[in-house]
Amino acid sequence: MVHFEAYGYSDIAKRTPMRTDAIFGLASSSKPITAVAILMLVESGDIRLSDPVSRYIPEFAAQAQVAVARPGAAEGTFDLVPATRPITVADLLKHGSGLMSGGLGQRSAGQTAQRMPQDTLATYIPKLGTVPLDFQPGTLWRYSGLAGFDVLSRIVEVASGQPYDEFLRERIFEPLDMPDTSFYYTGRQAERLAAVHARRDGQLQATPRDLSQVVYFSGAGGLSASVEDYLQFAQMLLNRGELDGKRLLGPRTVEMMTANHTGDMVNGQFGRPARGMGFGLGMQVVLDPVAADLAVSKGAISWPGGSGVAHWIEPAEELVSIYFIQGGQGGPARQAFENAVRQAIID
Repeated sequence: MVHFEAYGYSDIAKRTPMRTDAIFGLASSSKPITAVAILMLVESGDIRLSDPVSRYIPEFAAQAQVAVARPGAAEGTFDLVPATRPITVADLLKHGSGLMSGGLGQRSAGQTAQRMPQDTLATYIPKLGTVPLDFQPGTLWRYSGLAGFDVLSRIVEVASGQPYDEFLRERIFEPLDMPDTSFYYTGRQAERLAAVHARRDGQLQATPRDLSQVVYFSGAGGLSASVEDYLQFAQMLLNRGELDGKRLLGPRTVEMMTANHTGDMVNGQFGRPARGMGFGLGMQVVLDPVAADLAVSKGAISWPGGSGVAHWIEPAEELVSIYFIQGGQGGPARQAFENAVRQAIID
């Protein structure tokens, strides 16, 4: 490890200094962990990437419908047309399913698939089987911020026979020595949760997080972790599936995970650069750093979280860089961090 420091406050209202073992909400940086969980079950033969989702969640068995804007009608008015094929596990990993992907179908989900506070993956995910898709499966890349990877989390439960939190703890977090990564926290661990910060009325304000009674284990965005824990996970991927003698995935599976599966469909989507990017199974892939105008190497992989966490895994440089804040994307500070990492590489 070359550099590991904490700066600023974990709770600006209380003037609590940031500490190196603070626990951050991962938001969408949870998704690569869910992708690894799925691929572990692919390797064990319990899941196939080509499987229809309905194999694990019967409520998806009915022919899916796709919401299509009605020509000449008021905005938001749509017709339903049959999906050309069922959505698959691979579609969900690649954000190519059309399930709650920011279109007309997602807008209707509030009436048909509302998640209640007491819902678990087992009670909520079947409701999504009735939600119209936003496009024909496999034809586009559109980010499914929550639904797609939460469905994958439920698939892990069904295929493994374990609650999702238990599967992650036993199969990923304990082998990789990630004791601070979880959906829920109590006691002394809860005291290390960094508050979420946002600007309101020109002031930076903190909102403490209470994660003591979580029952919905969202693999799309519900995990929290310390920087050191996430480094363990990222280093495992950099090592092609292994860390400290514990192998989670075979090297060829990691190669498949980090290859580009979407052609150029991801370019320009959801804040991605207009050129030079691809998408693997749960993570973005840099195909051309110059075209993408990114200060990373070709083949670098990542998926940041909207809470402010970000990382890059760069096989070409044998490098992992992690930047965690709690609130927004960090803007200039994140850019300065990435530039400092670049300048530190001299060979």
